[in-house]
Parts: sequence; C-alpha cells; structure tokens
Amino acid sequence: MDPTPQSHPILAYVLSRLPSLLPVSPTLSTPRARDIEQPSPRAPSGDDEFDLVSRMPGLRHPSVLSAMSRAVADVSSARDALRLLGPRPDHELVDSARAFLASRAAEEANAKEEEAVGRCREVVRLDEAHESYGGLLREAEERLERVYRLAMKGRDEEREDAAGAGAVVDEEVVRVLREAEEGKAVERVLLADRQLRHLPEPFGRIRGLLVLDVSRNQLKAVPDAIGGLEHLEELRLAANALVSLPDSIGLLCSLKILDVSGNKLKSLPDSISKCRSLVELDVSYNVLTYLPTGIGQELANLEKLWVHLNKLRSLPSSVCEMRSLRLLDAHFNQLRGLPSGIGRLSALETLNLSSNFSDMRDLPASIGDLLGLRELDLSNNQIHALPDCFGRLERLERLRLDQNPLAVPPMEVVGVGLAAVKAYMARRWRDACAEEERRSSLAAAAAAAGESPRVSTPKEWLTRSVSSLGSWVSDVTGLGAGQSKAEEDAYLQQNL
Repeated sequence: MDPTPQSHPILAYVLSRLPSLLPVSPTLSTPRARDIEQPSPRAPSGDDEFDLVSRMPGLRHPSVLSAMSRAVADVSSARDALRLLGPRPDHELVDSARAFLASRAAEEANAKEEEAVGRCREVVRLDEAHESYGGLLREAEERLERVYRLAMKGRDEEREDAAGAGAVVDEEVVRVLREAEEGKAVERVLLADRQLRHLPEPFGRIRGLLVLDVSRNQLKAVPDAIGGLEHLEELRLAANALVSLPDSIGLLCSLKILDVSGNKLKSLPDSISKCRSLVELDVSYNVLTYLPTGIGQELANLEKLWVHLNKLRSLPSSVCEMRSLRLLDAHFNQLRGLPSGIGRLSALETLNLSSNFSDMRDLPASIGDLLGLRELDLSNNQIHALPDCFGRLERLERLRLDQNPLAVPPMEVVGVGLAAVKAYMARRWRDACAEEERRSSLAAAAAAAGESPRVSTPKEWLTRSVSSLGSWVSDVTGLGAGQSKAEEDAYLQQNL
C-alpha cells in the first residue's frame, strides 16, 4: 500500500520529493541512491498537493522539507524493500494460507505438502510485511505533522523530545483543573497539539464541560472518568495513539460530535450506541475490522458517519436504521458489499464506497430506493453491472465509476458523463418495469381463467364424446333386445 494524497497527504508530498522513490529501473537490482538532505524543490502538482501547501505553506521552505525528509528515511527504505518482495497478496489468499497452515500444524506433511506449506508461509510473511509497512506509514504521517509544527517554530524534534521527557503534566492542564476546583465555569477545554501523554482523571469531574479537544497528542488511553461529563457535546480525540475506548463513553448522553480518527482502534465499544444524541461520528483512519452489531439501532439522530481507511469487510445491517444519515464515507476498506436494506436510508445524500478494490463486486437492488442521493463514488472496485433500479436515482449530481470492469452501463456510455449514464439506466429501468407489468398481466389472466369453466382440449373432448356414444349404443342395444323378446313371446302364445 503506497501512501497517497488521500490517505497520507503529508507523507505522500514529502516522499514524492525523494529521488529514491522514483520507479526502480528494471536493469538495477537495488533501489536508486537517495538524497535525504536535498529533496527535490519542485512545485506542487495536482489539486491535493495545492490544497496541502495552502494549508501548510512551510512545506515550500527547503529547511522544513529537509527536516521532514530526514524523519521518513525509514519509510523510504521500507518501501524500497517491499518493491523487491512484491505486491500484497489478496486477503482471501492469505486467509486460505493461514487455514492450510493451521490444518497442517498437527500433522506430519509429506514432501509435496512441505512445498505447499512453504509457499503458504511466504504468503503470510509477505502479508505481515505489508501490514507492518501500513503501521509505519501511519506513524510517519503523525510524526511529520509534529516535525512540521516544531520546524515552523524553529525547534528541533530530538531536542524537544529530550526537553519534554521529564514533563509530567502540561501547565494548561493544571490551570484548567485549578479553575474547575475553584468553582469557575469551564465549558471549553482546548488542549490540541500539547504532546500530552496522559489525561488526568479529574477531567471527568468538570460537570459543566461542553467541549473537550485533545487532538494531536500522544494519548494511549482515555480514563473511565470521562463518562462523568454528562453535559459534554463535543469530544475530539483525533490523531493520538488510542487502542481502545472506555465503555463509559456510552454515558455521554448529550454528546453530539465524536472524533476518534487517526488512532489505532481495533474495535469500538458496544456502548457507543447509547450516545443517542450523536450527530457526527468520525472513526476513520484506524484499524477497525468490524463495527458493533447494534450501532445503528439507537443512533437515530446521526447525520454523518466516517469509517474510511479501516479494514471493514462488511457493515452491520443495523446501519440501515440510521434514518437521519446524510453522509456515509466507507472508502478504502475491504467491503464485500452493502446490507440489503441500505435503501432504508431515505435521507442519504452522499455515499462514498470507492477503493474497496477486488472485494466490492456488486450493489444491492435496494440502492435504487436512495431517491435523495446526490453524490456517489464507486471508483476503484470490481463492479461489473449497476442494478436496473439505478435508473431511479434522478437527483444524482456527481457520480464516479472509473476503474471498474463495467459492462452495464457500457464504458462508452460512462465516458460521455453523468447525464448519459442516468439516461441509459433510466431506460433500462423503464424496460424492466414494462416487462414486469407484462408478466403481471399474464399472471392475472391465467388466474382469471382458472376461476371460469375450464376449456377442454381436443383430446379431452374426444374422450368424453366416445364415452357418451358408447353409453348411448349400449342403451339402444338393450332396448332393442328387450322389444324383440316380447314380440316373440306374444307370437308363441298366439300359436298355442
């Protein structure tokens, strides 16, 4: 997984300036020589780089870029090594390899199986190497943000680490807690970019707190006491080192905005569904493999949900109960599809499912029920056909279908633009409706025919006719025989 302007904007910018990360020549067995001290000063290219430079103008300064380049030397080396190893294997192949190794762990393999075991181990090791590289990219992005902030203040990262090693509590933290203890009203605590390693328990006793922002620090845990902030409306924990959230977070009944993006979360507590006032939830840029099963059952007010840049393979069906949801961003995951009831999200306006790659192959028919959808991104997947009901999405204003092996609609239609795609799919939808109506009419006619006297086939008519004729002949024959015998008896009596 290479860093991209979407997933690792700062890292991608810095690495693009290092000559060592240009494509490796096929005639060379080793990567090109690198020059960390003198990165390329070329101007930004592309909308993403221009946006980044406008937000962080110091990136154009040679000394700042040089300091940041030195901070990612390990990333460039790791990437060069992975290029020699090859691309990351598909997760299905990795799962199969792990299952095979597990089944052979307790058995003695023969010569042929030993060769298969060796190949499976190589697949698993390659996957683990890419996994470690992904973690390295995450840490490098966080480190570059810190290096940039220090460089803009004329300070060095190593000296800052040495100077701050003995600092236990930030002065601002002490001031805030003192004011709270003195009975002063404390409604907003903004402690972002403070290099905090610890959030004191007494923060959970600031009853009137409405906003708590401790983003871009070095927190590894959130105290259970956070559940005591019953009036808290906004909690920002982005860009820390959190591996879990406390169950007590479900006690934040007034919470409207929760941002835990850019951490190392592997799962979310089930209690998060108890935060019934949530309007915005950002859990992007973590390592989540699943969401709580009932996450959508009680979040009726949630309007925006960001789950991109994780490792999700599916979305729980309870997501379809988020009737207020207007934005759902699930790009850069491993999604294999959508819940069948996705069409119940009647308020949804923006849906991003891009870059789920080989895992995303089709869409449920209920996607045609998202009549309010305005933006849809399906790029970088393996979708072969859009469902006919796609033609119902009349309000669609932006659509991305590139990097898909599409047959329906044809690529020549996709190339013309959104209007052509909508017209093509609307025509297919009308044809599908007409066909369905024709089938319904035939079924209704057949049902009506079943209620009236049944029309005989020629064979049935002939059978009944022959049977009737046989009965009539028998009757006539019997009658004639009886009459002849009576006449004969009368004649004999007369002669006697």
